[in-house]
Amino acid sequence: MTDAWIIDTCRTPRGIGKKGKGALAEQHPQHLGATVLKAIAERNKLDTADVGDVVFGTSSQRGRQSGDLARMAALEAGYDIRSSGMTLDRFCGSGISSVNIAAMSIMSGTEDLVVAGGAEMMSTYGEEGASPTPFMDNGNLALRAMHPQPHQGVCADAIATMEGIERPPWTRWRTCPSSGRLMRSITVTSSGAWCRCTRWTAPRWTGRSSRGRRPRWRRWRNLKPSFAPIADYPLDETGITYRSMVLQKYPGLDIVHVHHAGNSSGVVDGAGAVLLASPEYARAHGMQPRARIRAMCNMGDCPTLMLNAPGAGGPQSAPAAGLSIADIDLFEINEAFAVVAEKFIRDLDLDRDKVNVNGGAMALGHPIGATGSLLIGTVLDELERRDQQFGLVTMCAAGGMAPAIIIERI
Repeated sequence: MTDAWIIDTCRTPRGIGKKGKGALAEQHPQHLGATVLKAIAERNKLDTADVGDVVFGTSSQRGRQSGDLARMAALEAGYDIRSSGMTLDRFCGSGISSVNIAAMSIMSGTEDLVVAGGAEMMSTYGEEGASPTPFMDNGNLALRAMHPQPHQGVCADAIATMEGIERPPWTRWRTCPSSGRLMRSITVTSSGAWCRCTRWTAPRWTGRSSRGRRPRWRRWRNLKPSFAPIADYPLDETGITYRSMVLQKYPGLDIVHVHHAGNSSGVVDGAGAVLLASPEYARAHGMQPRARIRAMCNMGDCPTLMLNAPGAGGPQSAPAAGLSIADIDLFEINEAFAVVAEKFIRDLDLDRDKVNVNGGAMALGHPIGATGSLLIGTVLDELERRDQQFGLVTMCAAGGMAPAIIIERI
């Protein structure tokens, strides 16, 4: 098999995912996807007729996000009509899986040039036909009896209880985006739009859609747990609750609620794109590669706890790359909830100075289907800044899954 090279990455800013509040919230999801597709084509002077496929992750493929967002966004971006498009859903892991599938098509010799990524407009959630959580459907009683899948926030609290993880400030603000570390891959979404990024454990930033400015601080340590009220809310006439779903699989567990708005991921809109090429195509067209894909894997774990698969998927990907975990220079583990990154660090005995070094989803937000592709760009930018070699990206996904990828800087 041939290598799959990463030529470039780009992303939009993250805007608050609430109608009337976010800078991107009034845009159509298709336009958000088209923004990054157009930018990556222009930045690399692509002949888009050569793009064999556009593979996008979008978790909530309902309402305005339905209808093969990848294909429609590529058409709006002005891509040649011969460039096809596919949209996939692995919940939060969609943005990693889109890159992995694009890499597989190149490594197999099927394609020479593919754009992967994702887009998610969380500001559309709540619209008619746009429910983001079909696995919580109370009508699916057969599956619920086999694998009860509660609210992810309740899962996070359950895991924290089982692991004895209390409520410290699990993550640290490392670098304000206005320092420039997170700016290399950003692209403007619309002229004059304001982008407000979500709250974090400490600062958050606001600014024009092309930059992040004015860090501001938020008091969060005394915030009340967010998921205690919904844990015992009856979901149907049988009286089943999210707490009882957990207890169905883990009887006797006395869940202590520790997650709140400060140590859970931010609700945001955003999109990202990763340009991949075969070495032969890249050399023939004068493209300078930034990284190669060294390994990919997918892992499943308990659907009821839902968030633990990264701890198995990350270690599995390293031997596939001929590496050990100790060889990895930087890790990006998506902070869907603080306990996800904390458990990953503890289980693998990682150096905390290698993990989410410029902040994660608690700071910057988590635009579900786009996040994986954003994190691949983030870790690549930081590998280059530090002159390091290997980066591992993984994240939990609903249903108890975790895709992972290891990239090697060239």
